[in-house]
Amino acid sequence: MPRRYGKYGGAYVPETLVPALEELERGFRSLRRDLAFRSELRTLQETWAGRPTPLYHASRLSGEVGGAEIWLKREDLVHGGAHKLNNALGQGLLARRLGKKRIIAETGAGQHGVATAMIGALLGFETVVYMGKVDMERQRPNVERMRLLGTEVREVTQGTQTLKDAINEALRDWISNVETTHYLLGSAVGPHPFPTIVCEFQSVIGREIIAESRRRTGDVPDLAIACVGGGSNAIGTFHPLLPFRTRLVGVEAGGVEGSVGAASLTRGTPGVLHGMMTYLLQDAEGQILPTESIAPGLDYAGVGPEHAALKDSGRVEYTVATDREALSAFHRLARTEGILPALEPCHAIAEAMKRARGMRKDERIVVTLSGRGDKDLEVVAALAHPR
Repeated sequence: MPRRYGKYGGAYVPETLVPALEELERGFRSLRRDLAFRSELRTLQETWAGRPTPLYHASRLSGEVGGAEIWLKREDLVHGGAHKLNNALGQGLLARRLGKKRIIAETGAGQHGVATAMIGALLGFETVVYMGKVDMERQRPNVERMRLLGTEVREVTQGTQTLKDAINEALRDWISNVETTHYLLGSAVGPHPFPTIVCEFQSVIGREIIAESRRRTGDVPDLAIACVGGGSNAIGTFHPLLPFRTRLVGVEAGGVEGSVGAASLTRGTPGVLHGMMTYLLQDAEGQILPTESIAPGLDYAGVGPEHAALKDSGRVEYTVATDREALSAFHRLARTEGILPALEPCHAIAEAMKRARGMRKDERIVVTLSGRGDKDLEVVAALAHPR
């Protein structure tokens, strides 16, 4: 269970959080070997969450783009509409085993908040979700979903009023209530052991890609692509595929043309944020830069430490897609396949369309479609349809 990924990771936290992190690590180590826990998790994944999710050949999109076949890993079909439930379910069961009565979380796009709210209702936790004011305004349907599920949504008005600030507030809450509360961190970020825990529960994505690809086509895909904000759906896709020949590409949010967007791996430098050493968008004095993306789930100034190490090793290639490219991919997939995707994975779809044109027809790309687009319809409708 790595505390660091090369020079990245670690636990840069106040002393008051050290016992909680140690308790969490001990509990997680124990439950990884607990057959009853694994059986309960697997049963709920199948009967409540709706796993396994299908691998879908986007034949019309592939034919229109040309080149390689494009396949979609349909995480948008998970209960709640996004991959976030994979991690929330695992951590919720872990929190119950640790005797916690309350769970808290942060959210940007609202999908992790909804997943946490569903787990809170399912397992009987008092549940609080922190969300930036800007994100609450552009993701109103998910705010209402959380409230309907019995969760208290706390508006964050500090800083940029987005995901980074929601994480800050959740960490403050956890420090004050560490005895009774589990912080259900939503992405593969933060102090050890959170990146490892999130990777473990999200790796069901990559394991299913391998199994279904072999069943459907006889081999693993030639290329796997996922969007990267904090990086949970991407690390869940990539980690099981690391030993295989599959090329791996992570796509960050490029924002509007000419901006830094939220592309910490491609435009950032190493530093410390939210308890971890990783790549950050920061100025020369180490102050975190404002980020911008059409997709609130990617609007974060850092990234999971395992992604930072994978970038340095060269095993995974990281690139960017702009707001305009993501919006165009949204309309393209809707028109060709009858699927309304979340704006986050639209960044990966945009990259897949670029890559497919330069590949052979007998090669295959798998894109992790990490969420559905219900939450983004107001944003999409307010923007001009691309020509």
